[in-house]
Amino acid sequence: MWRDVSEVPADLGRTVVTIGNFDGVHLGHQHVVARAREVAAAQGVDHVVAVTFDPHPMAVLRPDHAPVMLSTLDERLRLLGEAGADDVLVLPFSREIASWTPEEFVQRVIVDALHARGVVVGANFRYGNRAAGDVHDLAESGKSHDFVVDAVALDGGPQVWSSTYVRSCLAAGDVSGAAEALGRPFTVRGVVVKGDQRGRELGFPTANVPTPADAAAPCDGVYAGTLTRLDTGKCFPAAISVGTNPTFDGVVGRRVESYVLDQTDLDLYGVEVEVAFREHLRGMVKFEGIEKLVETMHDDVRRTRELLGR
Repeated sequence: MWRDVSEVPADLGRTVVTIGNFDGVHLGHQHVVARAREVAAAQGVDHVVAVTFDPHPMAVLRPDHAPVMLSTLDERLRLLGEAGADDVLVLPFSREIASWTPEEFVQRVIVDALHARGVVVGANFRYGNRAAGDVHDLAESGKSHDFVVDAVALDGGPQVWSSTYVRSCLAAGDVSGAAEALGRPFTVRGVVVKGDQRGRELGFPTANVPTPADAAAPCDGVYAGTLTRLDTGKCFPAAISVGTNPTFDGVVGRRVESYVLDQTDLDLYGVEVEVAFREHLRGMVKFEGIEKLVETMHDDVRRTRELLGR
C-alpha cells in the first residue's frame, strides 16, 4: 500500500489502474478489478494498481451527507488484494485534491505516478474538480498519454451493484440481499469488550463488539450467522443481536452481541473477531418480562441452528 503518490516507486514500470472508493468491495468492484487483470494481460502488463481514497470524499466535501462505511480501510485493502489488485494507492483525500481538474488528476496520478498502460473504471466513473471528468474525457486523455480505457457496466441483474444498495439492504435488515451484492456475507470486525453480562445471567453469554457511528451495521434486530476468532481462524455458529437492549432500558451506542451456540464458557474478551450475518430472524422488541425474553431467545437459537444447518 502507498499512502501518497510520493510513495510510489519511481521504477514501478507500466501498470493497469482501476479507480474508485471501493467501499465494501462488492461484486461490481470485483468485476472491475477482474477486468483490469484481463486488460493487463492483453497489454502485456503484469501489475494492477487500485486507486482509492481515505477518507471518503463526501466526509471532506459534505460531512453531513457522508455515508456510513461498509468496510474499514484495512478491510478494503485486504479485499482488493483478494479481488486481484497487486498494489493499492490510497490517496489522502483533501480539498486540495478535490480542486484538481480532470487533467491534473490524470497527469499526477495515472501518468506521472502509476505510468498507466490501461485504466479500468465503472461506466459511471467521474473525476476531477466538481466531478467534471467522465469516461469519455478519460478516453480522450488516454489518446494523449498512451493508455487505453475500459468502462465496466455495473448492472448486477435486478439491482445495480453499488455500495448505496448494500447500505439500503442493511438498513432494512436484508442481510441476504446485502450478501448477494457483496458476493459474501456482510461482516463486522472488532475486539470483544465486556458488556453488562445480562446475557450470561440469562444463560446466553454474548461476545460484545461495539459499532462505531461511522461504520455500517444491519438495522436493530436478531440474526443468524457466525463468529470467527481472527487469532485462530476458528468459526462458530451464532445468534446475533444488533441494538441497544431495549428490554433493559438500552445502552449507550449500538453494539453487536453474538451468542455462540452451545458455548457457555467461551472467553473472548480482548479477542478480535469477525461476525458474519447470514439471515434475519426478527426485529428488536422490548419485552415486558424476563420470561418472555428468555423464551424468545431460545426460539432464536433454535431457528439459528435450523438455518445454519441447511
